Amino acid sequence: MTTNVLPHGISIFPIEAFSDNYIWCIHNNEQAIVVDPGDAEPVLSFLKSENLHLAAVLITHHHHDHTGGIAKLVSANPGLPVIGPRGGHIRGITKSVSQGDTLQLPVLDLEFQVMEVPGHTLDHIAFFGHNVLFCGDTLFSAGCGRLFEGSPEQMLHSLNKLKRLPDNTLVYCTHEYTQSNVRFALEVEPENQNLQNYSSWVDKKREMGMPTLPSNLAEQKQINPFLRSHELSVQTAAEAYCEKNMGDDVAVFAAVRRWKDEF
Repeated sequence: MTTNVLPHGISIFPIEAFSDNYIWCIHNNEQAIVVDPGDAEPVLSFLKSENLHLAAVLITHHHHDHTGGIAKLVSANPGLPVIGPRGGHIRGITKSVSQGDTLQLPVLDLEFQVMEVPGHTLDHIAFFGHNVLFCGDTLFSAGCGRLFEGSPEQMLHSLNKLKRLPDNTLVYCTHEYTQSNVRFALEVEPENQNLQNYSSWVDKKREMGMPTLPSNLAEQKQINPFLRSHELSVQTAAEAYCEKNMGDDVAVFAAVRRWKDEF
């Protein structure tokens, strides 16, 4: 199922991998770019079935379920550009990018801005352009990534950076975590009517075996507790959970993230 059509007749398709990963394939029915290929096999299978030529790979961070397919894809496509975070720690990267870089992808006539969004990992980046955001494991629908390497301050800063993008931005994260994220979000804000409505929609989509992604940023601002640390309802819930007053948004965010980890 094609989840969105960009300008220039370009489609974004979710290639399923592992138990809940999506490897996003951006293509124009001839040339393709994939984002975070943790497994090469489903990518190669999709490319073959759709008669697509793989022109580039985008990587958001170093975790193996986002990078594990690089070597095999490069082996099948010698000279393949692999674009990802700076640091030299991800084997197979041919072009390193960082905050403020503009990534030109002329094969699909696309251009993305690179954003550094540390928190889940310290090397995490996101790609934004054409009202589309590929954000890896930083922002999920109704959730955010675990803090494996970064601090709550870093993650909240990264999420606030994404939050400032246009409301109509389509959010392409890389895991189908939405249903479980919504269950937790309802614990935090049980009276949030937008969240209740979204929960019903998500359940119907998953019953039909359909992706809940992409979401959009306006929707996430209404339902995602990790984008709502400033809201009194989220602060009150965090204080009740921790049984103490919260001094600022960072403390609220840290408490809600810990709550989610233990949920």
